[in-house]
Parts: sequence; structure tokens; C-alpha cells
Amino acid sequence: MESVLADYSASISELKKNPSALIEQSDGEPIAILNHNRPTAYLIPAKTYEALLEKIEDYQLGLIIKERQNEKSSAVEVILDEL
Repeated sequence: MESVLADYSASISELKKNPSALIEQSDGEPIAILNHNRPTAYLIPAKTYEALLEKIEDYQLGLIIKERQNEKSSAVEVILDEL
């Protein structure tokens, strides 16, 4: 059996009937959308989604920083005034 990673859940039928009410009832928390009692999707508030995307972007930038720090030994030193 699959885990439901949300405190609130609703069937697809419930979602179709009144999505606004579901969102309001969850009070900003994620909602697991179930199909035949199995999670098929998660409905999250727009602010939460935007925050997740920001965290993912920060993580990816961190990886780029680490990668570039490893390349530091092959870098060429440049004096800006000479350019």
C-alpha cells in the first residue's frame, strides 16, 4: 500500500464537485487526491508550489557553486583594469 503524504485527502470525484471548497477546508495544507484509494496527485497552494520551486532552484545553484569551486585550480587570474 502506498503512503499518503498529506493530512488531508479527497477522491477525484470530490475534487470535481467542488475544488474551491476542498482548498478552503485544507487551510493551506497539501491535499492527496486519491483514485481507487491510491494517491494519484497532490493539490498544494500556489504559494507552497512557488516556495518549492525556489528551494529547488537554490539547491541547483548550490550544486553549480560546488562544481565551479572544484574547477578553481584551472582558473586563469585576470586583472580587471587590464581588460
